Parts: sequence; C-alpha cells; structure tokens
Amino acid sequence: MSHKAGFVNIIGNPNVGKSTLMNAFVGERLSIITSKAQTTRHRILGIVNGEDFQLILSDTPGIIKPAYEMQASMMNFVKSAFEDADILIYMVEIGEQELKDEAFFNKIIHAKIPVLLLLNKIDNSNQEQLEEQVAFWTEKVPNAEIFPISALKNFNVPEVFARILALLPESPAYYPKDQLTDKPERFFVNETIREKILLNYSKEIPYAVEIVTEEFFEDETIIRIRSLIMVERDTQKGIIIGHKGAALKKVGIESRADLEKFFGKQIHIELYVKVNKNWRSNANMLKRFGYNQ
Repeated sequence: MSHKAGFVNIIGNPNVGKSTLMNAFVGERLSIITSKAQTTRHRILGIVNGEDFQLILSDTPGIIKPAYEMQASMMNFVKSAFEDADILIYMVEIGEQELKDEAFFNKIIHAKIPVLLLLNKIDNSNQEQLEEQVAFWTEKVPNAEIFPISALKNFNVPEVFARILALLPESPAYYPKDQLTDKPERFFVNETIREKILLNYSKEIPYAVEIVTEEFFEDETIIRIRSLIMVERDTQKGIIIGHKGAALKKVGIESRADLEKFFGKQIHIELYVKVNKNWRSNANMLKRFGYNQ
C-alpha cells in the first residue's frame, strides 16, 4: 500500500480560527484558543497519523505588522511556513477582506502548491453574505479552492480533511507514528499557563508575559512543575499576583486542572513572578524563549 505524508501550513490574520481548526484536526488542544488576538506566538506542529498517511499541520501566529522585536520574530515563523509547505491553508473569516501584510498575500496568490482558502465562522452569517464572500475570495485568490466552514462547530471540517488527504504527496512518514507534536512537555505547560493569563487579565498584561518552566519532574502518579511568569514592569508583577496572591492562585488552579487532563496525571504546580524589563525587545531573551530560531 502506498503511503502519503506532507506538511500542511495554516496562515491568516489574528483570531480567524487557525488554532481551533488545527486542534479539531489533531484531536488535542495543542494551540491556545481565546477570543484575544495574537494568542499564538510560535509555530506549532500537530501530527495526525493514519495507517497510510501522516499529516503534519503547522499553526502559525496571526499575520500582523510587527511593532517590536518579538512580533518580528513571530512573523519569521509565518515566513518559514511558506518554505516547507506541501499544501497551504489560508484562513479568513466572514466579513474579512484583506491580509495585514501585502507581501504575504502576494506569496499566497503566486504559490506553486495547492491552496485551500477556508472561509471560517460561517455560522455568524446568512446565505446572501456567504455567497458574496465566496464570490469576493474567488476573484481575490483565483488559485485557491474555497471551503466555507465553522471550525468551532466542525461544519465542513471533515470535508476539508478529506481534500487534504487527497492532495498529500506520496512519501514515507517524517515522524514516528505515535508522535503528536514536535514540542516538548514544558512547552505545553508554558502555553497552558499563558492561556490562563490571557483569560484572566486585561489590557497589556497578557502580551507582556512569557512563561518559563524551570522544573518538570515526572513519576508514575504525579508531575511536579515549577514555572516562572516573566513580566516587564513591577506594576505588572503586582497585578499578576493580585491581592494576597489571589489572582496568581486562580491561574495556578485553572492551569493544574487543564494540565491534569492533558497529561492524564496528578499535577503539583508552583508559580512565581519575576520582572525582566523590556524582554520583548531583547534579542538574547527572545532566543532563550524560543524566538529568533
């Protein structure tokens, strides 16, 4: 029996549902999903294995015009998604009519590989609006196959998956068949804690935060975790901790609940907060956190 394998890279503006789609395909919550923009900071691979195929999905940060060094590094992850893709998914949402970076858009319409344009969140539209949007994107991206979907409600998602499998090139597997992602356990600890901060704090706080898991000790029944929450200013540290530590405690409780589901084990987690001024513009710090790679 022939075997298919390939890289399917998902790009689009912030908050159009890229992470929701990838998690729907993989069946695990590998990518942060919140209503806030710019939640994905890294390029995350999710691997879907079948007897005769291996689909390697790549979720990328939403396309933005970078305002500081960390965002420039995030856009480098998006650029790399064009370089190794066998199939490109360009994701838009109902009502959207432009990509925030024209250079990326030119790459999409001149791509030499199959392009699937997924028109997401159609459950928020009516038939007339949907038809208008399909006509608009058909003219705008003539090289793309267009699929109206709802990633959140799994509408048309199985059909997109089937089309991807049909387009995959014949190839042996790139990763072991029991592998789910290219990221280590600590990465998902960091992302889980960061998600809880995104959900529990407002304004600048979530975007000024980076998580470093300094200890991850696992035995048969429990995983012991110690993670650092890094912020840029003393005032942010105070907000993260909250009155008598209540806010930080809430982040810890919610993170532990999700991590116990993810790892299938009891979790003991310790969180502490440290100020590292302007880390988002510090090349050495960004390299430590996995950017600029």
